[in-house]
Amino acid sequence: MDAAQTDEHAPGDRSGRTPGDDPTVVDLLVPAEGVPPLVTDRDALADTAARLAAGTGPVAVDAERASGYRYSARAYLVQLRRAGAGSFLVDPIACDGDLTPLDEALRGVEWVLHAASQDLACLAEVGMHPDRLFDTELAGRLVGYPRVGLGPLTENLLGVRLQKGHGAADWSRRPLPAEWLTYAALDVELLVELRDAVAADLERQGKTVWAEQEFEAVRLAAPPPPRAEPWRRTSGLHKVRRPAALAVVRELWESRDTLAAARDIAPGRLLPDGAIVDAALREPSRRDDLVAMPVFRGRAQRRLADRWWSAIERARALPRDRWPATAAPPDGPPPAHRWGDKDPAAAARLAAARAALAELSEETGTPVENLLTPDLVRRLCWSPPERATPDAVRTALATLGARPWQAELTAPRLAEALTAQPAQPAQTSADAG
Repeated sequence: MDAAQTDEHAPGDRSGRTPGDDPTVVDLLVPAEGVPPLVTDRDALADTAARLAAGTGPVAVDAERASGYRYSARAYLVQLRRAGAGSFLVDPIACDGDLTPLDEALRGVEWVLHAASQDLACLAEVGMHPDRLFDTELAGRLVGYPRVGLGPLTENLLGVRLQKGHGAADWSRRPLPAEWLTYAALDVELLVELRDAVAADLERQGKTVWAEQEFEAVRLAAPPPPRAEPWRRTSGLHKVRRPAALAVVRELWESRDTLAAARDIAPGRLLPDGAIVDAALREPSRRDDLVAMPVFRGRAQRRLADRWWSAIERARALPRDRWPATAAPPDGPPPAHRWGDKDPAAAARLAAARAALAELSEETGTPVENLLTPDLVRRLCWSPPERATPDAVRTALATLGARPWQAELTAPRLAEALTAQPAQPAQTSADAG
């Protein structure tokens, strides 16, 4: 759950302490039952499935990928723990990428994950699909904990500090180091206990139904559609303004992406985004000029110099009508900072809606972005229902993808906000005369 650890070094928690300064917190350095052996063959996988099926209660599940090292987002380790069964570390690669015996053993069982949306796709790839889900990170956001990484939640709610340090490691490495396996086992050691603690807070705040709807939406979410122009996500692209230079970025990005996919290596490890942008801005006139540039002069890049230079030449050979546009085609409303000029009434609606949701966030203790996503709010305010009644707004929110609890909670406030009008310029004495 590499990305799920992103806030573990942020200062403070709900009690105001800084992690590490509470003498009552216990450091958990190894699993209570020891680190389980790595499951690496079909016989051991079948035994693991049988033991999990004989367990009781929810099952804690986690997966480790090799983000930043590999092109694919596949799972290189799957961790599970269930009462009465114990903990298991499963190597999907050694098991031929097929963990369906575990899936079959856990039919109807609630799966507990932390930041489930990050792991469900790679689990599905190996044949694992939950029937029921509890996401401790998402639940923590709904409760309103200021820090929802696995470490801070476990420390603040259970009084236990977990080992850190390997979430962003290259989990495709073999053999996996012993300390990494310890870290991985600890990720599921207390996950069910954490689920119970967060669930109790949800119940106290009357948000259990909210959470159930959110979990089901995550469980059933379809994969995101492919981006129309993924190369536009190149870091530093804002520096490139000319269409001819954008064509160079596009060709280099696509050439790098093709090679990265073939080698299953993270694209940035083949060629950093900054080098792509630099090549587009500097406009080298010859191959030798390219390999003299920073990054491109390195040994690894010199071996790929012909590939990168060919991409640049392809871009330069394009006719003008095949150059990229200076900006991506619009997908939804224009950027909010332009609304004041394009549609002052929409800008007024958006400002009122944001204020209403901020107030509701304060009242419920739930972050604004969990009440409604910012994109959904913009779309509603840009194209509101013809009559902004609570029922009409509720219907519009549902159409835009809001969960029932979100639509029910926010529709009355937003219906009022959607009647907001732009402020009128102050009348001068000359105008009055």
